Amino acid sequence: MPPARKLVRPFSSHPSGSLETGGDSGPASGCFALPGIHYPLHVRILIAPDKFAGTMSAGEAADAVAAGWLRARPGDTAATLPLADGGPGFTEVLARAKPKAQLRTVDTVDPLGRPIKADYLLDGDTAYIESAAACGLHLLAPEERDPVRTTTYGVGLLIAHAVESGARRVVIGLGGSSTNDAGAGMLTALGCVFRDIAGEPVPYGGGGLISVHGVEGQPRTRGVIFTAATDVDSPLLGPHGATRVFGPQKGADPRAVEALERAVAHFARTLEDTLGLHGAAENPGAGAAGGMGFALFLLGGSRESGARLTCDAVGLDAEIAAADLVITGEGSFDAQSLRGKLAAEVAAGAAAHGKPCLVLAGRSDLDAHPGLAGVYSVTGLLGSAEEAMARPVEGLTSLAEKVAKEWHA
Repeated sequence: MPPARKLVRPFSSHPSGSLETGGDSGPASGCFALPGIHYPLHVRILIAPDKFAGTMSAGEAADAVAAGWLRARPGDTAATLPLADGGPGFTEVLARAKPKAQLRTVDTVDPLGRPIKADYLLDGDTAYIESAAACGLHLLAPEERDPVRTTTYGVGLLIAHAVESGARRVVIGLGGSSTNDAGAGMLTALGCVFRDIAGEPVPYGGGGLISVHGVEGQPRTRGVIFTAATDVDSPLLGPHGATRVFGPQKGADPRAVEALERAVAHFARTLEDTLGLHGAAENPGAGAAGGMGFALFLLGGSRESGARLTCDAVGLDAEIAAADLVITGEGSFDAQSLRGKLAAEVAAGAAAHGKPCLVLAGRSDLDAHPGLAGVYSVTGLLGSAEEAMARPVEGLTSLAEKVAKEWHA
């Protein structure tokens, strides 16, 4: 068997429509079998996954799938197109799609206030900021995760730098955060001061919000237009809000969840009463990134699908049209994944072009779905979530190889 090679650029980037293959590209001698569909043996595979949270970036996942698939079927063509939905990988994906944009590196702080450097993308007068670059859960060790203390202050520093660099529109990818401060830290970095009843500044973090009695100052944003890029449609408060749904994932125990819910509710009422902007907490997306969506709505921002934004930027539709088979994936695949998230965008695009779509995930609650040609998981292959987490790249590569062999007729 010749060594597997992967195509690292999308199909549509090839001049004259020529395509590189993993091996011999002579006349097809068989069929690639999908339910009710027959393709030549040598097929074009588009691999367009999201990140596998906690184990692999979208790019690493795409490479693992390509390596496994071409190991089994070296004659196929595999194009990798890593995607993001506003969380980790958002800036990286857009930077690949916008080669003329400037990647700016900025001094900022992490969720616990420690100095770090983070990037954002400046494309003309539009800045793209990945909030997780400064407040992401991945920046903290497991024992450090505590949304009572973590802050979005570092995100505010990134925004301030973009504003002072001439941005007129700031698109902020929301996802993968470690915070539950309703964007208070971000607003503080932009010029607001939140004081308690004694006139003292309140501490950073979601826990301090319960002490907010008033706000001083105005955010220094020079009239920029804000867009929250997120596929989370949760309101700020309630059973489907930021704290109750996402707080436990960020390290909050049941007692902390209740305390944070009260603190965030108090903070939201105080700000809406002070600013005369009522209703922002109920907006879909207000609960994204621990309530950062709420703060962006107070700044006059709007919400846009992060998955749709990145898919449009990378030209996903054209890449699907050029492929015979589409593969997507993410760390955890369940019913929610097909309700507006990135996997849904890819699957819908494939369906629109009449192309079959497979899902390769770290773990999956679904064995099948009517809109998909197949759903497979690393956990199912290796036998346990522990094994899948311990060997993510090896596991996903082996899964792709196994699927490729099974789909070969």
